[in-house]
Amino acid sequence: MLPRPRIDRSPVYRPVRRVVLRRPQLPPWIAHALRAQRGPVPWSAVARGALAAGPLLLVAVVVGRTSLGVVAAIAAMLAGINDRPGSRRGSVRRLGVPAVVGAVGLFVGTVAGDRLGAVALTVLLAGLGLFAGGISAVGPVASAAGTQLLVAAAIGAGMPLPESAWERALAYLGGALWLVLLRLVLPTPGSLVGDFRFDGERDAVAGVYDAVAELLDAVGSDRATARRAALTAALDHAQDALTGPRLRRYASSSAERRLHAQYAAALPLGEAATALAWAGEPVPARASEGPRRLAAAVRGNTHTGPLPAPSRSAPALRALDDALLHAAEAFDRGRENRDLHTRRRTAGDLVRSVFGAGGREYGLRVALCFGASAAIAQGLYRAQWYGQHEHWYWLPATAVFLVKPDLGPLVSRVLCRAAGTVLGALLFAGFAAVLPRPEGLIALVALSGALIPMATRHFAAQTAVVTVLVLALVMVGGEPQASVSRIGETLLAGAIVLVVGHLPMPGQRGGGVRARLGAAGRAAYAYLGHVLSESGGAAHHGADARALRWTLRREAYRALAESRTAIALAAAELPALARHTEGADDVVATLERLVDTTTACAVHLDDSGRLTPWHLAQLNELLDELAEERDQIGLRMPHAPEVPLAG
Repeated sequence: MLPRPRIDRSPVYRPVRRVVLRRPQLPPWIAHALRAQRGPVPWSAVARGALAAGPLLLVAVVVGRTSLGVVAAIAAMLAGINDRPGSRRGSVRRLGVPAVVGAVGLFVGTVAGDRLGAVALTVLLAGLGLFAGGISAVGPVASAAGTQLLVAAAIGAGMPLPESAWERALAYLGGALWLVLLRLVLPTPGSLVGDFRFDGERDAVAGVYDAVAELLDAVGSDRATARRAALTAALDHAQDALTGPRLRRYASSSAERRLHAQYAAALPLGEAATALAWAGEPVPARASEGPRRLAAAVRGNTHTGPLPAPSRSAPALRALDDALLHAAEAFDRGRENRDLHTRRRTAGDLVRSVFGAGGREYGLRVALCFGASAAIAQGLYRAQWYGQHEHWYWLPATAVFLVKPDLGPLVSRVLCRAAGTVLGALLFAGFAAVLPRPEGLIALVALSGALIPMATRHFAAQTAVVTVLVLALVMVGGEPQASVSRIGETLLAGAIVLVVGHLPMPGQRGGGVRARLGAAGRAAYAYLGHVLSESGGAAHHGADARALRWTLRREAYRALAESRTAIALAAAELPALARHTEGADDVVATLERLVDTTTACAVHLDDSGRLTPWHLAQLNELLDELAEERDQIGLRMPHAPEVPLAG
C-alpha cells in the first residue's frame, strides 16, 4: 500500500509587488518657470552692483543733473544684468559691446522721438527690431547688444528729457563703462591669491583638468556621457575666459604665456579621455590622478610634482600618458603657445547666422512684438491712459525682454515677468510710502543694484528687482508713482508676445533649433573630414594639422552644446510650439556619437597611422543613422564626407 502523500500546510509566501506612488509631473512649461539656478553668492558682483547705479544717481542729484543720472543708472543696471561670472578680460566684451550699441540705440530713439510722427516712429522701431533680432542669432554678446539697442531706443523715444540726444548717449555710455571700470579695477576673491591680473582664468583652466579627471573616473559607467558634456562646458568656459583685450590672442607676459600653454596642454588630455570613454572599458584608478595634480598646479601656480606611472596597454591610454608628459613639460617650461584653438568667424558665417532660418524667424517676431507694443504704447499715451505720466517706454521695453528665447521658454518668460512685475511694483509702492525723497530712493537704487547679480538666477526675481530699481529711478527723475500702470503694461506686453509667438511664420517653425543643428552638423563634418584626410597620410604627424584638428574638435563640441541648450528650451514650450522640434534631440545625440567616434579615430590614427575596418564601419553606420533621422525631421545639412567602406 502506497503511503499517503504529505500535504505541506505551511503558509505560501508570494512576492509582494511594490506599488510606487509617483508624484504627478508638472508640464515642462510650468516646471521651467519654477526652476532656479543655484550657487554661491557672488559677493564681488554684489559689491559692484551696489557701487554702480546708486552712486551715479547720487552724484547726478548733487550736481543738479538728475535726468542724466537716471540715464546713466539705467545703463549701469543693464550692464549689471550682463555682469555674469567670468574673467575680467571676457567681461570687457560682454559688458562693453552691448553698452556701445545701447548708446547708439538711445541716440537714434531720442532723435526719432523728437522728429518723427507716431506712424513713422513705429515703422522705424519695427525696423530696428528686425535688425536686432537678426544679429541676436550670432551669439550671446550679439544677443545682449540687440536687446540693449531696442531697450535704449524705446527709452530714448518714450522718456522725454531736457537734454539733447548726444548728451543722453554719452551719459548712457558713461554709466555702463563705470561698471566695466569697477569690473577691471576692484579685486575679487580669485584675484587676491597670486597675480592680480588673473581673475577667473586660472580657475577656468584648472576646471578643464578637473573635468578630464572626472571623465576618466566615469569611464565604463553610465555617467560617462554626462562627464564628457561637462568637459565640453569646462573647455568652452576656459576658451571664453582666456579671450579678451587684456589677455590677447598673442600673450604678452610670461605668466600669460604659461597659462596659454597650460590650456593648450589640456586639449590632448581631453581628446584621449574622450576616446577612452568612447571605448567604454574601465581604466586604472591612477589615470585620473595626473589631471588632478595638474589642476592643483594651475590653481596654485606651482610645479606639477611627480605624476603617476604610465599605463600603455591601449592606444587611448598611450595617448593619455603622452599628453600627461607633454603637459608636465608645458607646466615646467611655460613655452609660448599662441593658439587658443579658436577661429574668427568669417563674414559668410555671420551672414549665414543673421539671414538663416533662426535669424529670420527671430527677427520677424522681434519686429512684430516691438513695433506692435510701440504703436499701442503711443496710442495709450495719446489717449491719456497714463494720466500724468509722460513716459511710454515700459511697454515696448518689456516686450523686448519677453521675446528673447535665451531667457527661457515663451510661457515661462511671460509668467515670470508678470509675477516679478507685480511683486516689484507692490514692494516699491510700500517703499515709496515711507522712504524720504530723494535720499531714500537713491539708497533703494543702490540696494537693488546689489541684488541684481543674485536675482539673475531666476527671471521672476530679476524682474522684481529691476522693477523696483526703475520705478525708484523715474520717481527721482520727477515722475509720479507708477506701480499700477507698470503692472497693466507688463500684462499687455505678455499678451502681445504670446500672440506673436504663436503666429505662423514663413518657412519651417523651430528655426533657431534647426539653425543650431545645421551649424553642429557642419562643424562635425568638418572635423570628420579633417581626421579622414589624416588617415590618408597627407597631413599625418604634422603639428599644424594636429592643432587644426583640436580647433575643429572644439568647434564641433561647442556647436553641439549650443544645440543641446536650444533643444532643451524648445522642449519646454507649450505643446503647440514644442512639436515643431520633435526629433531634434535624436539628431544631436547621433552627432555627438559621431564626434566622439571621430575623436577615437583620431587617437587611433596617432598611434597606428591608419584606421581599422571596425572604425570605418562605426563611422558609416552613424552617418547612415544620421541621414535617416535628418530626413525624418526635414533638416537640411551639408553632404557628409566620404568614408571608405570597411573591408
